Amino acid sequence: MSGSTDAGRERWRSTTRADALAGHGERRETFLTTSGIPVQDLYTPADLDTLDEDSDLGRPGEFPFTRGVQPTMYRGRFWTMRQYAGFSTAADTNERFRYLLSQGQTGLSVAFDLPTQTGYDSDAPEALGEVGRVGVPISTLDDMETLLADLPLGEVTTSMTINATAAALLAFYVAVADRRGIPRSKLGGTVQNDILKEYIARGTWIYPATQSMRLVTDVFEFCSRELPRWNTISISGYHMREAGATAAQELAFTLADAIAYVDAARARGLDVDRFAGRLSFFFASWSELFEEVAKFRAARRMWARIMRDRFGAKDPRSMMCRFHTQTAGSSLTATSIDNNVVRTTVQALAAVLGGTQSLHTNSRDEALALPTQEAARLALRTQQILAYESGVTETPDPLAGSWYVESLTDELEARANEYIRQIDEMGGAIAGIEAGFQQRSIQEAAYDVQRRIESADMVVVGVNRFQDEDGGVSPPIMRIDPAAERDQVARLEAFRARRDAEATSAALERLGNAAAGTDNLVPAIIDAVTAGATLGEVSDRLRQAWGQHREIVTI
Repeated sequence: MSGSTDAGRERWRSTTRADALAGHGERRETFLTTSGIPVQDLYTPADLDTLDEDSDLGRPGEFPFTRGVQPTMYRGRFWTMRQYAGFSTAADTNERFRYLLSQGQTGLSVAFDLPTQTGYDSDAPEALGEVGRVGVPISTLDDMETLLADLPLGEVTTSMTINATAAALLAFYVAVADRRGIPRSKLGGTVQNDILKEYIARGTWIYPATQSMRLVTDVFEFCSRELPRWNTISISGYHMREAGATAAQELAFTLADAIAYVDAARARGLDVDRFAGRLSFFFASWSELFEEVAKFRAARRMWARIMRDRFGAKDPRSMMCRFHTQTAGSSLTATSIDNNVVRTTVQALAAVLGGTQSLHTNSRDEALALPTQEAARLALRTQQILAYESGVTETPDPLAGSWYVESLTDELEARANEYIRQIDEMGGAIAGIEAGFQQRSIQEAAYDVQRRIESADMVVVGVNRFQDEDGGVSPPIMRIDPAAERDQVARLEAFRARRDAEATSAALERLGNAAAGTDNLVPAIIDAVTAGATLGEVSDRLRQAWGQHREIVTI
């Protein structure tokens, strides 16, 4: 939004401000947010002369949900404190989960290793050297049973950051609950299940886009029948932001992907008000406090209008943009790592002021390795201090009415809507991905930021200015014992040896037949893993039926 004029501001500019500038200039000629939005010298009510409080802001818990999706927000209960964890083995990760729950964490968030993310068992040649490195390895139902041992699945919610193999990991989770006699209706959590952002920014895909979208909508359909408390997708802007997207691009490309998922579900014949209430989102939170708060507020308003006006949703829950937030991993520095505590605190504050439903705070040592237990505890304490000591949770949307924040909210919405318009003209998110539009836009934004950092126009404390002489403290870092991979492979081999091979083979055959047809695949995958099929075997059967995605490089 360009600044409107008013007499008082113009008088101030020509007198008081002009006198100050005559004595000494400002720090730079132009001021921009990290996303390139110009910041004015002064904001006044004139900047909001087109803002309508009822239609643009509303009240907390009411359309367009700009001010929050719950009427009481954190006065009722705090966000879910969900520290992301996964490493080494299922047993080691389970121990970390139980420790974090004992320290006050209120939800589980599972990181999976790269073989699990890309559909390979821990003993596959492609998995060598990667087992348990960036997450927990899950190849079998027994692995999932170990991961979830002694955790109250019917009481805490579980978020699983998994995409190409999301249906299979959900199947493992459901099968464990079935074994324990926990009703499916009591299971709460989220499976990320957002394959489109993998094609844009992350790369852990397996299947071609059409078949991948089938799996996504199969999960929608299955959960609408069997898992009423489960969020069927976490549509992620986080990874696009980590790849270099601006705040406006993060908004636009995330919501464009969401539009594609709703279109696919409706094409399946699903009623929008039956599944849309279980859609959730996942955003990054960066250090530019006010821009990030504005981004979260704009996301809620945009999604509410998209669902009402574009898709005809009637249920208010269908219009709510409920989201998880993670602080910005790519903002962390490997030198002077104590500075990362401050960065994460500012980013977490932005998420809370922006009305997040759950939050992960990165640990100070994550630019060096997976977090140690002590660093993870400090990251959790950061959330708890914000919740219990800062006072920012006492009223919903406390920055509402700020002339600056409301102007940023409007500007981000306008810029994001322009990107969505361009994507619509291309034929939607998938067509844009195939043309390389989103990828190219993010690459250009990332290049611009890197150029600004290298020229020191954008200051990164401890990197291009204010460096510590000794590079800061170098603490002990977490190291994964190579023996853990060997032990995981041995457990997998023992699992295969004792299973009923005939029952496993028959279940995989049924899965292959279902993949060749049109039936919902989730029940067949649950049957397969219950019969002893491994993650790699399920994925290979679908590879045989569908082939694999091959990236088209555009220049």
